[in-house]
Amino acid sequence: MNLRVKVKERLGRKFDEEIRFFKGWMSNAKAVGAILPTSSVTARRMASVINPHSGLPVLELGPGTGVITKAILERGIAPEDLVSVEYSTDFYQQLKANYANVNFINGDAFDLKQTLGAMKDRTFDSVISAVPLLNFPMYRRVELIEDLLSRIPVGRPVVQISYGPLSPVVAMPDRYSIQHLDFVVRNIPPAQLWVYRKAH
Repeated sequence: MNLRVKVKERLGRKFDEEIRFFKGWMSNAKAVGAILPTSSVTARRMASVINPHSGLPVLELGPGTGVITKAILERGIAPEDLVSVEYSTDFYQQLKANYANVNFINGDAFDLKQTLGAMKDRTFDSVISAVPLLNFPMYRRVELIEDLLSRIPVGRPVVQISYGPLSPVVAMPDRYSIQHLDFVVRNIPPAQLWVYRKAH
């Protein structure tokens, strides 16, 4: 296969992915945080905090079209060690078709006790989240971050993507720390990455 055909196929796949994402955004703007899927640059930066040698599974929230899922797997996480929660049934079905053996769950990230079912008591290495927090009231954002931090060892990170200039979760130094991980210009719109860790 020559380079021109490869590039054409790749662009075709990317276009299909963006159309699917846009349709999802149009049908449920509250559940989708951006008009276009996360860029591969942003996805790799988010996945970079994962420790692939911890022996623990990884929890992903809001995989969308699977760009971040792909980056997590490329980080060295086995598909069966990735638990990924997607609210949109359309995205969920597409993810199941595209990524064999990943534990995809069609459910609500804000109700993980119910959503995770038999895995609700699992300890995860880290959490990679693309939940559109800015679409929800602050008290729900804080509750989610604290719930996520209770599912990982002290010191391990919850990484959250956001599109505002400030942390989408208010500072509570006695309960968790906030670190600005990166500002990724190569994303539409440009993305802010935040890391939350449980206070010692």
